[in-house]
Amino acid sequence: MLAKRIIPCLDVKRGRVVKGRSFADLRDAGDPIECGKAYSAAGADELVFLDITATIQARRTVGELAARVGREVFIPYTIGGGIGSLDDVRALLKAGAEKISINTAAVRNKSLIRQAAEAFGNQAVVVAVDALRTGDGWQVYVDAGRTHTGMDALEWVRQAEGLGAGEILLTSIDADGHRAGYDLELTAAVCDAVSIPVIASGGAGGPEDIYRVLTEGKADAALAASIFHYGHYTLAEVKQYLNQRGVCVRSHQQP
Repeated sequence: MLAKRIIPCLDVKRGRVVKGRSFADLRDAGDPIECGKAYSAAGADELVFLDITATIQARRTVGELAARVGREVFIPYTIGGGIGSLDDVRALLKAGAEKISINTAAVRNKSLIRQAAEAFGNQAVVVAVDALRTGDGWQVYVDAGRTHTGMDALEWVRQAEGLGAGEILLTSIDADGHRAGYDLELTAAVCDAVSIPVIASGGAGGPEDIYRVLTEGKADAALAASIFHYGHYTLAEVKQYLNQRGVCVRSHQQP
C-alpha cells in the first residue's frame, strides 16, 4: 500500500509565508526558509512553495527562493507561481525543485504541460487547479482565484492528465483557510476523474479532516497550512492520528 503524504504548504508573498481565507485576508506566518527547515525536521513528507502574487504582478517566481530552499531544505519540494515558459520550468528544477506547479499558465498555454512533461518527465509536472462550487459542479479560477475561466473543473483535470500532468494539486476556494474541512465531494469527484495522484488542499482544521479527505475524499496526499503554521497541530500528532485510524503514512526518523 502506498503511504499517504502530509504536505505543509507555504504560500509566499513578498518573501514571507502568509495564510488567509478563500484567498483573501492574508496573515504573516514567517520566513519561508526557516518554516521549510522546521517542517523538514518535524517529518513533512514534502513541501509546496507557492508565490501567490507572481502571476498577478506579471513576474516570474523568484529563482533565488528555489535556490535557497534547495540549499537549506533536504526533503522534496514543489515550487510554483508565475511560471510561464519551459525556461522557467528548467531554471526551477535546476535550482533544486523536484516538481513545478503550474496553474494560470497551464490554462492559458496548455501546450506548456506537454512540453514540460516531455522535457522533464510527467512526475515533475503538477497542475494546480483552484475550483469554486457553482450550482451542481465546480468552475476553474486562475490569477490566484480572481479570474473565472468558464472551465468545468472535472473536464479540466481530465484534459490536464491527457496533456501530461503527473499530479493534480486541487484547492477548494470555498474551503480554503476556513478550517471547516476539505470539500470531500469535489476531491472525490476529481480523484474518480483521473488516474494520477491528487493532492487535496483547502480546509484542514485538524487530523479528522485530513483523515476524511484521505479516505472519503480518496486523495493521495493532504496539503495543510494554517493548522501547522500557527501551531494548532504538529505533523507528528497528525501522523499518529492517521496511523491509529489505519491510514498508512510515512514515519519520521529523528536524525
